[in-house]
Amino acid sequence: MPKNNISIDFGFLMPRKEVEQPPVSVYENSDSSNLCHRFTFAQIKAATNNFDEARVLGVGKCGKVYLGVTDGGKTKVAIKRQHKDSDLALQDFRTELEMLSKLSHPHLISLIGYCDEKAEMILVFDYMAHGSLRDHLYKTKSEPLAWTRRLEICIGVARGLHYLHAGGRDTIIHRDVKTTNILLDDKWVAKLSDFGLSKTTTDHAPVSTCARGTLEYIDPEYVRRSRLTEKSDVYSFGVVLCEILSAQPITGLKIEDRHVSLVEWALDCHKMGVLDQILDPNLKGKISAESFMKVAETAVKCLADCGIDRPSMVDVLLDLEYALALHERPLKGTSKDFDENLMASTSNTSISSLKKSSDENLMASTSNASISSLSSLSSEGSDGSDTSVV
Repeated sequence: MPKNNISIDFGFLMPRKEVEQPPVSVYENSDSSNLCHRFTFAQIKAATNNFDEARVLGVGKCGKVYLGVTDGGKTKVAIKRQHKDSDLALQDFRTELEMLSKLSHPHLISLIGYCDEKAEMILVFDYMAHGSLRDHLYKTKSEPLAWTRRLEICIGVARGLHYLHAGGRDTIIHRDVKTTNILLDDKWVAKLSDFGLSKTTTDHAPVSTCARGTLEYIDPEYVRRSRLTEKSDVYSFGVVLCEILSAQPITGLKIEDRHVSLVEWALDCHKMGVLDQILDPNLKGKISAESFMKVAETAVKCLADCGIDRPSMVDVLLDLEYALALHERPLKGTSKDFDENLMASTSNTSISSLKKSSDENLMASTSNASISSLSSLSSEGSDGSDTSVV
């Protein structure tokens, strides 16, 4: 056998020069040019000091969020590195990347870029200096949030949700509204985050899908029927309002020798006409009974068992802005006056039977201002450009 044939027959045993391969991407999409900036894995490692555990801002079931530093230490960012353990994780990564690349709104988290090199699933966001809303409600050493700040945060989230539901050609359902997904920047502006579970539909049509989300916030009708609508977000937001009112965790409450959830407790208090029992003690004597009752009324409406009985997010927004206007009127009286006014407001034991304040001019001016600003937000993003979802 000729010698030169040996290398041909057994050439696979000979050492070969390695050819440098392009980075492997988990995001295979022909329209990827429409996405935001793509970081290299080396850049991400440098920004997080090689994923230094001292840089961890938060840990969740999907992965960790790190504090990143870019621009030579001038800019702080939040870098979310997701676990690579399932097809669902990849699906959630793609969904969030696509969704936030198309959306722009003052009350939605801003996506700076992503990294999918070496099968990584990493998203880079604006840094939120004050963390999540839950960080400031319970099990915290922070100062209790003032009522005005709580309302402003809720109003911001309501604006963001209304934009998702009605601000573009399609309806976007967030599907995971909760206090840990409401982030606060250095000026306490609320930003809705975590869009991995979000769904898009047209003409407000229900989406047939298995229930996913955080158990204590999930719409019970969605669980029963596997039909997701924007009213599912409204239900979740109602749970958030209960947390805002009470500064209590959503589970593990012990009331009169029985363990109940926050929603069960709030609805029981509503039925018995003793809603003042859920109010955060830190707020007693610092808010008006009218403002408290307007928010409590809104929360209970959001928690209606059937979606058709829940308000839209624009109605929720108007109620919250009205509550803020009521609070900003000169506050008079004492804690005793609060209790007496509250008892008078709930004499019929049903929030749904409450009448609006006799101050019709206040409600009218609040509604007109809100509708005007909502019209602007529905057609424009934070930079004034058209941000309709295609």
